[in-house]
Amino acid sequence: MSELAIAHLSNVDAILGGVIRAFGPSVVQLQPDCAPFQTLAQAIAHQQLNGTAANTILGRFVTTCGAGAFPTPELVLAAPEATLRAAGFSFAKIASLRDLAEKTLSGVVPDHATLHTLSDEEIITRLTEVRGIGRWTVEMMLMFRLGRPDILPVDDFGVRNGFRLAYGLKQMPAPKALAIFGERWGPYRSTAAWYMWRAVEMSRAGTLPKPEERIRLPRLPRKRRRAAAAASASATRRGAKAPRSARSRAARRATPTATARAARRTESPRAKPRGRPSRLKKAQSKRVRR
Repeated sequence: MSELAIAHLSNVDAILGGVIRAFGPSVVQLQPDCAPFQTLAQAIAHQQLNGTAANTILGRFVTTCGAGAFPTPELVLAAPEATLRAAGFSFAKIASLRDLAEKTLSGVVPDHATLHTLSDEEIITRLTEVRGIGRWTVEMMLMFRLGRPDILPVDDFGVRNGFRLAYGLKQMPAPKALAIFGERWGPYRSTAAWYMWRAVEMSRAGTLPKPEERIRLPRLPRKRRRAAAAASASATRRGAKAPRSARSRAARRATPTATARAARRTESPRAKPRGRPSRLKKAQSKRVRR
């Protein structure tokens, strides 16, 4: 990591600066850069599997479909489904592999040379069109394959948990709130994310420094509030009375039927049940009969 990145992150964020000083310089090892098709095919194989199982499947895939070399998109499309199943791919992953092969041949997935000319968001937009490829997968590719310096994977559990531990929060930060807070880390957000992962390790080892200050994440507008504001604006445009954003539960229950029932109960209360007749009344009744 460059000294410029250390100086910038420590200057804009005192808490992150403390984590950097406690852990030391980062050593980000980039994975071998290869064609986007191969990178995404490997990512599909690793989904929901541990590394050992995924590498075993990829080994069979290379042997059966590529004859010792990583298969090309043409070979994947020509391979029978039984061959891909024998390699260990599920039906869902086979569909993802074939969609990846088709979009590679059609140009949606760029080749290696074109990939390096695109911006981060352009790469994310194009690659996430492939079935089974999400934003997080592309962000990992940008960070550890292409070495892009300004990627913040806010949906990553480790990044969010590391932020919670480093900043002394009781709850996990919302991805959108973390994205807004992390804007100050640019253009070195990849390095900041790397230190969030290290913060989790330091917390387990008991070496994570306490935050020097308390922070308050930006509050996000709730959907209900946005819906109420939209309804109010719509009613105002129509010239009607704007609905109240928060009614009491009792007011919501006060329907015309319920109000009428309550009025009848008040005007004509129920008669009290009669008790057992006394002995004197029984005797008087017998005399009248005689």
